Amino acid sequence: MKKILALAMAAAMTLSLAACGNNSGTSSKSNPPANSGGQNSSVSTPTDDSSAGSSSAGNYGTFTTVEPGVLHMSTNAAFPPYEMTTDDGSFEGIDVEVAQAIADKLGLELKVDDMAFTAALTAVQTGQSDIAMAGITITEERLEVMDFSNSYATGVQVVIVKEDSPIQSIDDLSNAAKIGCQADTTGYIYASDTPENGGYGEEHVTAFDTGALAVMALVNNQIDAVIIDNEPAKAYVAANEGLKILDGEWVVEDYAIAVAKGNTDLLNAINTAMAELIDEGVFQQIVDKYITAD
Repeated sequence: MKKILALAMAAAMTLSLAACGNNSGTSSKSNPPANSGGQNSSVSTPTDDSSAGSSSAGNYGTFTTVEPGVLHMSTNAAFPPYEMTTDDGSFEGIDVEVAQAIADKLGLELKVDDMAFTAALTAVQTGQSDIAMAGITITEERLEVMDFSNSYATGVQVVIVKEDSPIQSIDDLSNAAKIGCQADTTGYIYASDTPENGGYGEEHVTAFDTGALAVMALVNNQIDAVIIDNEPAKAYVAANEGLKILDGEWVVEDYAIAVAKGNTDLLNAINTAMAELIDEGVFQQIVDKYITAD
């Protein structure tokens, strides 16, 4: 297993999700080699907002948000079960409900803005949103341009292939002509790296706007395999006959909430609220609603 450089996080919290590990603050890649575009669609869930102005005070200190009394969350709502679009156009999922619970504690209204994965990260950096949640993992490059909350989940990336594929193990990926990943995710970054660095080379990896598009390309025989996080992988395999997930973990890494670089007051408020949600059992209740033990 190739180890990705451990990233230090103050008071990092490790939570055990069903089907997930608990290596807080680390990213590790298993066996040589080898997370989801769109218009800004926003829904909001009102809360009891007692704040006035762009700063909110209380048990969580004083902090500033992009819009007074509102917590803007940018996401890519094509990453089940963490963020998804419902039939009525609203949003649901683990990240959405956790963000709502945090907003409630901070006395803010939550607004969810759906966009491409890359745009969700950029929105935080440019001050268009307060937080980004989309199964986002911590990398050295991202730490240079944004800050991250304490880790709240461990993500496991896996490999999807067709049931009759000659690729029967993660080791076999080195023989794949084309591998699909979601653009700008760590899956794409790692897989497209050179073989000397544990990847397969850019010529063998195709970037897609969403994980769903990558899976569709696999179904249509345009690629040989898809690298994606375990929970979305299970949802896509269940929805598409003839696909399977290979045994083993391709990479293990932490999910965290992204905030603008230097917005320490908001980051501290989020970490405090999240710690309370964990201690109160609310966080695990949300997880259990979407992920059941195998």
